[in-house]
Amino acid sequence: MEIVVLLKQVPATESFIGIADDGISIKTENIKWVINPYDEFAVEEALRIKSAHGGTVTIISAGTERSIEAIRTALAVGADKGILIKNPAADKCDGLGIARILAATLKNIKFDLIIAGQRAVDDDNFQVGTAVAEFLSIPNISLVIKQEIADEKIRCYRTVEGGTVVLEAPLPALFTTQKGLNEPRYASLPGIMKAKRKPLDIKSLSDIGIDASEMGEPKAKVLAMKLPPERKGGRIIKGDSSLSIAAELVNALHKEAKVI
Repeated sequence: MEIVVLLKQVPATESFIGIADDGISIKTENIKWVINPYDEFAVEEALRIKSAHGGTVTIISAGTERSIEAIRTALAVGADKGILIKNPAADKCDGLGIARILAATLKNIKFDLIIAGQRAVDDDNFQVGTAVAEFLSIPNISLVIKQEIADEKIRCYRTVEGGTVVLEAPLPALFTTQKGLNEPRYASLPGIMKAKRKPLDIKSLSDIGIDASEMGEPKAKVLAMKLPPERKGGRIIKGDSSLSIAAELVNALHKEAKVI
């Protein structure tokens, strides 16, 4: 089975995110970059499917050369090969633009299954996986917490409000991951060493048949970035007894916070 994982490199959630001087982007100095957490679920599930059904796992990412590190991390845990579509303007693309690039790449690759994170934790737009499936005219199932493959079909259990829905689709298909699908593994030292020797192709937009001048303007643009307003410090309520403290607290909630 030929499995493809769509991967994005994002700032680590513990990194301090500062706004750049242009007011519409973030400062990239001193940021730790990692695989998007939902894409880690995708990599892990691809490896489990490969173990059960055989085949290969290919990692595809669209971004700058910095994304090579994230691809190598996926290779270190067991993926077989990687492809980076190098696009210096990747940070300015919206989800639809990235989906066009990934779909154009996939049209030249044999695949049975595509797995993607349900969203990236940096922009939270939820669009890329679904748009890729639409461009390729294949079924898409989102928010999957369990999957089963048999007889050229995939059965997916996906979360909905208040329950679970079971959906089935013929292969090839694309599904996106949700928490609970699996527990991603860590790279071992031998795996890290092997990853350095695994194939990783770097392609330009022209290599996949896209004219950068025809990409057009993104449908969605960042107009401004602002930090949330600073919260006021808390107030410690003191008193001679628990009864007087409780009375003062109720008074503050009623007259100051106006929540009761």
